[in-house]
Amino acid sequence: MDALMRTMFLALAQNRSVSKLARKYGLRFGASRFVAGETLEQAIETVRRLNGSGREATLDHLGEFVSNEAEARRSTEMCLRTLDAIAASGVRANLSLKLTSLGLGISEEQCMRNMTAILERARRYGLFVRIDMEDYAQCEKTIAIYKRLRQEFDHVGIVIQAYLYRSVQDLVDLEEQKPNLRLVKGAYKEPPAVAYPNKPDVDENFKRLISTHLKNGNYTAIATHDPQIIDFTLQLVKQLNIPLNQFEFQMLYGIREELQLQLTREGYKVRIYVPFGQDWFGYFMRRLAERPANVWFVLKNLFK
Repeated sequence: MDALMRTMFLALAQNRSVSKLARKYGLRFGASRFVAGETLEQAIETVRRLNGSGREATLDHLGEFVSNEAEARRSTEMCLRTLDAIAASGVRANLSLKLTSLGLGISEEQCMRNMTAILERARRYGLFVRIDMEDYAQCEKTIAIYKRLRQEFDHVGIVIQAYLYRSVQDLVDLEEQKPNLRLVKGAYKEPPAVAYPNKPDVDENFKRLISTHLKNGNYTAIATHDPQIIDFTLQLVKQLNIPLNQFEFQMLYGIREELQLQLTREGYKVRIYVPFGQDWFGYFMRRLAERPANVWFVLKNLFK
């Protein structure tokens, strides 16, 4: 049943017509639990609250469907505005973005120009930018663009997904970059030909990636809500005497807040992924697909 629901929600996440319809209703049906707001101002206020409790943040303006250069330019402008707002407000936050929202599927060179403009603005403010990883079809192109960007910029990182067979080799190939990586399990529906179909195998690969990247002395963002992965990481850093400034935990806005605060109180850096914007539907569906138990939260909101 869970597998069927996961497939359904992931299909809805990619449906442009349903996403367009959902925008008319705003952040209803429980989406506001996972999305910080539709405006940049609302997102900044959310980050201010997170900072007040000791947590860091990374802001992501949601944009699910970019089909032409004008839309990619608008998305780029929103990223620039977000960097301006972070700097002006003084909140502790980075920027996260997806290359498809900057035109990767239209023109790789346009995407490079847009990313360069964003990284130049971020460098002016001393801010860090994280390139999110998307589905498998975008993986090779995303890593290639990241390598090109690292020739000029140090304040940019990327994401590696543990459910892909290729990820260990990607880690090896990126080692010369000394990359700042966010390590995740992965949230897209991928075929068994390219991704581990079973959770235990994903978990073991996740642990392998965490251990390898930390042992190599690189900054590691462990993005998970899984207590077993968190405990594994805590034992590993103690065993290897990894300094606190070499790693952080990352979690999603609206999920496992008590765990976020507990780790913060224990002295670990915790960064919250804070999405915002009108194109919230696809992101919301992926959160439901990841954990179908969240559906009950949504159903309760439907009847309020």
